[in-house]
Parts: sequence; C-alpha cells; structure tokens
Amino acid sequence: MLNLKKLNLLFALALGMLVAGCKDKDVEPDVLASADTTSVSDRKAINAWLYEVMDDAYFWYKELPTEASLDASASPYDYFEKLIYQRQTVDRFSAVTDDIDALQNEFNGVSKIFGISYSLSFLDDGQSNIGAFLNYVVKGSPAAAAGLKRGDIILKVNGTQLTQGNYASLLSGNETVKLTMGALQDGKIIATNTTYSITKAEVTEDPVAFSTVISKPTAGKTIGYLVYTQFVPGNEADKNKYDNELRQVFADFKAKGVNELVLDLRLNSGGYISSANTLASLIGKNITASKIFYKEQWNDKYIAYWQKQNGANALNYNFQAEPNNIGSSLNRVFVLTSNGTASASELVINGLKPYMNVVTIGENTAGKNLFGSLIDDDKDRWKWGVYVMLGQTANANDESDYGTVDGITPNYIVEDSKVPYSAFGDENETLFRKALEVMGVPAVANSRIAAAKTVEPFRKLLRDDLQTRKNLMIKDGSLKAVNQ
Repeated sequence: MLNLKKLNLLFALALGMLVAGCKDKDVEPDVLASADTTSVSDRKAINAWLYEVMDDAYFWYKELPTEASLDASASPYDYFEKLIYQRQTVDRFSAVTDDIDALQNEFNGVSKIFGISYSLSFLDDGQSNIGAFLNYVVKGSPAAAAGLKRGDIILKVNGTQLTQGNYASLLSGNETVKLTMGALQDGKIIATNTTYSITKAEVTEDPVAFSTVISKPTAGKTIGYLVYTQFVPGNEADKNKYDNELRQVFADFKAKGVNELVLDLRLNSGGYISSANTLASLIGKNITASKIFYKEQWNDKYIAYWQKQNGANALNYNFQAEPNNIGSSLNRVFVLTSNGTASASELVINGLKPYMNVVTIGENTAGKNLFGSLIDDDKDRWKWGVYVMLGQTANANDESDYGTVDGITPNYIVEDSKVPYSAFGDENETLFRKALEVMGVPAVANSRIAAAKTVEPFRKLLRDDLQTRKNLMIKDGSLKAVNQ
C-alpha cells in the first residue's frame, strides 16, 4: 500500500504536453522533459515508485504491463511511456517531470515569462519567413509594461527574422529580447521601425483579462463579454482575489441588466475546480447548490473507497450559491473556443448544458474530459513528479462525449485567422462578430473596418516560453492509497 499521507494533491482535468500541438501541423516541444542525467541506481528507485503510483491510482491500472517485463534502469521518461494506456488516442495527458516545483508553480499561474501568447504563420509563398501574431498579452507582464498588445505582430527577435527553424530558440532561449514589429500594408506584412526591448520576469497571471457590457437597445440586447484565461482562485497574498474579481464582473453584469453573455475561453486551458464552479455558478440558469455541476468516475478501487467513505453520491459535485448569478436573465450563453480551450473550460461548457443552451463558436476544443493528480515522492528523495490521469468527468445527464482528439465541435465553426487580431470586445473581432450575428445584432453601419489579412497559422496559442498552458481543473484534497 502506498503511503501518500504527506501529499496535498491537485485533482486536475487533463494536463497536456500537446495542448496546442495536437492539432497543429507540427509537433509541440516536450515541455516537461529535460536531459536525463539520473544515475542508474536512482532510475531504478524512481521507476519503481512510478510503477507503484500508477498501479494504485491510474484509471487504466488494469492495462499496465507487468513490472518484471520493463527495463527498470531506463530513463524515467522512457519508462513512464511504457505505462501509458494508448498514448495517441486515449491517455494523451499523463506526464512525468524532474522538476515538480516548477510544474506546480505553472499550475498555479506563476511562471517566468515575457507575457505574450501568439500564433505563427508564414509571411510568404516560399514558407520561409514567419510572423508571431499576438493574440493576448498577459496583464502585469513585462510585455504589457512595454506597451505590447493584442493585434501586434513580431517579425524579428534581436534583429533576426523569425523562421520555422529559429523561432523556438529566439523566443525561448533569451532572457532579454529586442522585438522588431510588423504591420500590414497593401496586403503584405512588412517590418517597421518600431521595436520593444523586454526581459522575462516571474508573473502571476490575473485570469480576468477583459470584461465589458455592450448595449444594443434596438435589438433588445445588453451583452456581457468576458475574456477569462485560466481557472485560478487567487495568488499568495489573497487566495480568493481572482474569484472575487469574477464575482465583481458578474455583479456589474447583473446591475446593468445583461441578458446575453459571451464567455471567451479561446485562451483558457484549465485551472482550479473551485474557480470553474464559481464561474459556472455565476452563469447557470435555475441552478442551486443542490444541483449537480459534474460527476467523477475513478478506477474501481477508488470508486469503492470514496463511496464507502462518503456515501453513494460521493463523486457528485454540486454548484455553489452565488448571489451575483445572472442565469435568470439568460436563455443561453455563448462560448468562444479554440483548439487550446481545454479541461476546466470544457467542463464548464459540458456542466452547463443540462441547464441552458450553450452556443459554442470557434474551433474544436482540445478534448480533455479526464482528471488527474500531480504526485510527488512522499519520502522527498527527489524532485521527480508524476501527473496521473485518475478518471473522467460527466455532467448531470451523465454526458461526457468530448474526450477525443476532436474535442467539442462548435455549433458555429469559425477559424480565428484574420490578422492583425482585433481588440477584445471589438464588434468586428472575428469570433465575437459571429456571436453578435447569431444574436441578431447587425454590424455597425458605416463603420470603418481596419485592413485585415487571412493567414493560415501553423502553430496556435503558444506562449513566449514555448510552454502550452497546463490544462487542468484543480481542487485541494488528498489521495488515499487503496491497494490491498
């Protein structure tokens, strides 16, 4: 039996090493692995621990190869891959790391970054030069302080033109960079004289990126629009800071009579279950704290354990009471999605469906209906950690049909491919414009629409450190070993 008493584990929806890369045209760098210099004796101990954890908690523990059939002296990265059940199609998300502290910080929204999120597209028919098109600049980051914003275009780093072969090293290999910006002129994207010099810094990201209320009295619409980038309740100084910021946004929506809601989750790949519950509980129609938000299914050992401890409904999780819920004024919610919309974001979409019409607009989501746990060594022998898929989730109607590489197929498929990207809340921004169209809100007459160019991104939703957002839904708790 495992001794996991020291663990304060993270129950998380589907961490992905391939979050954005799974549907892009090339392969995402492995963001968890580094050069393995572990000694053979330590490898054997680490691998034995990995097997013990997986044999206890893994959702597919019955499918593990026998321990005797494995090479105990292999690199833990290689050893762990032998334990994964159908990596390409089923468990795309379990992972191992040799620096659990760094990964934990990233789970909590803390990382050393410039603070830019972007997609990459070729600039010419020869497919040599590329541009980095900024879809988001993190509030409070060095990039934001320098003046970078959504819609900006980066063409050069430290004077070198970005190409498919050098962008990774240029954007992730330097602590300080000088960025040369581009602009769209006569249908072409060309370099300008505008430059920014920025240095990476540790940033705790505020997930409430943008919110506004747009009044359209002739259409009878008061539209609340929220861009929410990750499910994190707060920071070290204030554990509920961001959840309370969410509550304040919805208090404003309620006070202003919002009757249509656009929830922009295209940049959101997950976070804490408590924050997912907070958001869903602010939106859901006719919900109460006695109604089910979602259900969990673990392996047979843990189902028996949790139900013995807490009763037949132990794995049912209800909404919470939120005074600023606006569901009574809504008949539907619009959710803007991308290939990077994952995990807790998908759970909110799925969890609201039994209670109201959820209209999705954008691209297929990542397809992560699994939840997992980040586990360290309870004896503190090393910094290795393992992210194990523990099971899957379903909504109140027992629906959980999006856990595939196709994810959730949107009601309206719209590719976010027009650059420069328009500002959040701009009525001509590609995905928001579609939501307004479905609502019956016409485009503003005689408005001047900025010049735009349609591109085909070959990489989407990357961060400046080339690490995709960790796709999880986390709640505090402890995992008890139940191996007999």
